[in-house]
Amino acid sequence: MAEIISTTNAPGAIGPYSQGFVLPAGARLIFTSGQIPIVPATGSIIEGGIAEQAEQSCKNVIEILKAAGTDASSVVKTTCFLANMDDFAEFNQVYAKYFTSKPARSCVAVKTLPKNVLCEVEAIAAI
Repeated sequence: MAEIISTTNAPGAIGPYSQGFVLPAGARLIFTSGQIPIVPATGSIIEGGIAEQAEQSCKNVIEILKAAGTDASSVVKTTCFLANMDDFAEFNQVYAKYFTSKPARSCVAVKTLPKNVLCEVEAIAAI
């Protein structure tokens, strides 16, 4: 399916991700919107800290992937937004459970996220 790109001529990954992915010709893609930790059944933000919010955000992304006929193993790129970069290590622990194929990733701290949540996750995956 996808080919993982790894080179010693660029900095190595410092978390659960790869330097890059190459998809085969003709691959179809899904681009998810950023998912914040809203519980779909209630429409409310999940209670708890970064671990609980990261868990819910990842679950929300996975459900969108399922609806498109794919799953987390087909994710080639994620973008993660954190309200506080001090949460990076704890966020990574949760993220690594869901994105085990270690897709390419960007992770940035932002001033404010919708509804003042602690994180948001979006993904690009092959179908």
